[in-house]
This record gives sequence, structure tokens and C-alpha cells, in this order.
Amino acid sequence: MILFLIPSKKALKRIFDPMLQSINPATNELIGEYEEHTFEEVDEIIKNANHSQLTWRETEFESRAKCLKKLSDLLERNADHLSKLMALEMGKPLAQGNGEIEKCAWLCTFYADKAEEFLATQSVQTDASKSYVSFQPLGVILSIMPWNFPFWQVLRFSAPALVAGNGVILKHSENTSACSLAIEKLIHKAGFPAELFRSILVDKSNMQPVIQHEGVAAVTFTGSTRAGRIVASQAGEKLKKTVLELGGSDPYLVLEDADLELAALICANSRLINSGQSCVAAKRFIVVESVYDKFLELFKTNLTGKIVGNPFDEYVAVGPLARHDLRDELHRQVKESIEAGAIPEFGCEVPDGEGAFYPTSLLTNVGPGMLAYHEELFGPVAAVIKVKDEQEAIEVANDTQYGLGAAVFSRNVERAEKIAAEQLNAGCCFVNSLVKSDPRLPFGGIKDSGYGRELGLFGIREFVNAKTVWLD
Repeated sequence: MILFLIPSKKALKRIFDPMLQSINPATNELIGEYEEHTFEEVDEIIKNANHSQLTWRETEFESRAKCLKKLSDLLERNADHLSKLMALEMGKPLAQGNGEIEKCAWLCTFYADKAEEFLATQSVQTDASKSYVSFQPLGVILSIMPWNFPFWQVLRFSAPALVAGNGVILKHSENTSACSLAIEKLIHKAGFPAELFRSILVDKSNMQPVIQHEGVAAVTFTGSTRAGRIVASQAGEKLKKTVLELGGSDPYLVLEDADLELAALICANSRLINSGQSCVAAKRFIVVESVYDKFLELFKTNLTGKIVGNPFDEYVAVGPLARHDLRDELHRQVKESIEAGAIPEFGCEVPDGEGAFYPTSLLTNVGPGMLAYHEELFGPVAAVIKVKDEQEAIEVANDTQYGLGAAVFSRNVERAEKIAAEQLNAGCCFVNSLVKSDPRLPFGGIKDSGYGRELGLFGIREFVNAKTVWLD
């Protein structure tokens, strides 16, 4: 039986073809087929993980941390291989893949060093003879992860969850199944119990019974807002805790006193990170009219200076999109924005040839009512919005359903800090820098960008029970 409680027509078809496919987005070549786990297999995996977690939660922090440090070492030693795997499965340029693995290694070391401190029992003075808060693992956490950062997205949750004493079930995107299995292999090799962390191969349409399985204590999801609503609804039916890191349409505000050369460089780099396929990449560039023309000139130069091509080529900065359907959706958003009045400065056309490539593109004259203004463009397309002054820039920045990241560029750092800290509605606000995640700081959004936090102290405490203990 395939993973359906009541088989639909689609399910019946999959019984005869239960394969998940991985396709090289640069060449359209089929590079892997993976048989989908049956419900019985997933059920057994979850039950085994719960059994393993009961022993793991009693393991001392020192032993858990030792496994994380070993994982950090394995990541560093296998960085070239893992970067090539990402380039092959989802088109990430090699240099960016190496950077992702290095960051994962840093993350593991950070939590190996800090987890015991973050989860130490906290004494609280009350009327009791003794009262305190202890932090205990929840159990087995289901992790539903996207393809765009195949290692980072998984490990930024899994590293703190595991060292906190939880078990993990990973359901990765179908097109990064090889990355999913590679992560499982590395974690097992690092010394974590074999059943504590397992990767399951399941089509996204078949996940409801997994989410609602009695052996799953909580769910974390990274992906689109639409899919996040579905996951939250299904988990909510069983009152399971969720953490959601969803889409974003991050505004970058360029004020009249900004260092325009710095701003143009950082804005271009942020827009094109991971070929534009990042929830926290810059999406909307809100520029005060007094510096608009100069900024736009510099911005164009930086955007067009990035080489688009095969992710295995050394100098390529922008690879293909991860799948053809993603490219089709991006181009639809671009076309409809142009029809609504946006001006295509360059790019904005699907190129001939193989692969899911989309050119670096720039839209100007972007305003309300256009998809480029309201929706997340998940690819190498920049949308520039001209505003009168600082106040309008803030209003436009907050005129969005999303609230993941935002950035402000100004030579007056005190002024920019006030805007970032007090006036922008987002979970992560940066001054004169691109928005990025850091293991030492909480990461997450508000509004339709989700809820809960990953990383830092707040991230490791998302999947523990903050238990009050009172002695009279």
C-alpha cells in the first residue's frame, strides 16, 4: 500500500509507479529514481525512532555534543562531494555549495559548544522551597524541508533538535532525494544512533498520515506559504506544535544618504544568492527618488556582471532554477507584471536551450497591483520601486503579506537602526548588509512568513518542554 489512507486515482496510479525522480536542472537528464516508502515502512521507521529517542534523551550532553562535532568534521572533509551533489540535483553553483557546507559545519560546532548552556535548568525564586524550569526533549520531530538549501535547511533544525535529545524524521523534497540520503549517512557516521535520524522518501501529496502519526511529537516546515498552511492545518488537527519558515518578499530600502556603490553591490548579491531562490533574498528594492537614477545605473552593472550558466563551471554565479515548473511560474509572474505596467529593463524572457535557466532580469516602474510588487519572485528577477522619501519607503516596505527579512541602507547608522529596529515589520532586519541567517541569532518571520524561530537560544528551545518543577 502506498502512503494513502484512502487511495485516490492518483494513488492507484502510483502503486504501479511509486518512484521519486531527481532531474539535473541544467541538462534535463534523469539522474536518480527512488522508490517511495510505503506507509507500513514509514510507520516502522517512526516507531523505531521513538524507541531510540527514549535512550538518546538519557544520554549526557557531552556525548551528544561529541557526535555533533564529528558531524561538523565530516561535513568539512566531504564539502567538495556534497557541493557537487547539490549542483547536480538542484543547480547550486559550486562555490555557493561549498559555502553552504562550511556554514553547516559551523552550526554543528556552535550547538555542540552551547547546547548544555542553552538548556540548563533555570532556578526561579517563588513561594516554594525550591522551584525551577527544566528543558526536556519532546520526542520525534518531523522535518519537512525544501530543495533550495538542501543541507543548511535540514541541519539548522536537526543539529539543535538532536543535541537537545530529540529524534528526527526527515522528509526532503523529491528532487533532492540524494542529498537527503547523504545527510542521513553523515549523521549515522557521526555516531548518532541509526534509528534516531531517518530520511523517508515520500511524495509531498502523501504526507498527511505521516504528519498526523501518533509517533510524531511536532512538525517543522520550510517552504511556501501555501504549503505551510496545509501542514499547519494537518498538524493542528492533532494539536501538534509546528514551526513554519515560509516565503518572503524582502524589502531593501535605499535612502538618499546611502553609500550607493555599497548598496548596489549588496542588493545585487542578495538578489542573486542561490540563483534568486532564497526565502530571505532581497526581492523588492525601494529607492528614494533623489538617488534613484544613480542607484539604478550601479545596480544594473552589478546584476549584469554575474555569469549565468552551468553550476559546475568555476565562474558561474547564477545557475538554473531547480525545476522547469518553478521557471514557468516565475515567468508567468514576470509577464503579468509587465502587462500591468512594469518595465522590463533586461532579461525577462525564457532562453532557448536545455535546462531550467532564467536570465538575470530587472523590472522597474513596479507598483501596487503588480505581482512583482505583492508576490515572492523566486528566481533572479529584481523589482525596483521608486518612492518620494523615507516615510514612503517604510510604508511600501511594510505593504506586504510577508515579514521575513528587510534591510536599510544609509550612512546615518543611528537613523537606519531606528528604522530597522522599530519601523519595519519583519523577523530579521539588517543595516547596510544583506539579510542572512547566523547560528548565534534567532531566524524566522511574522505574518505570512510563518512563526517560531530557528537558530540561537530560541531555536533550540522550540522543540523542548519548558517544564515547571515546584517543591513545597
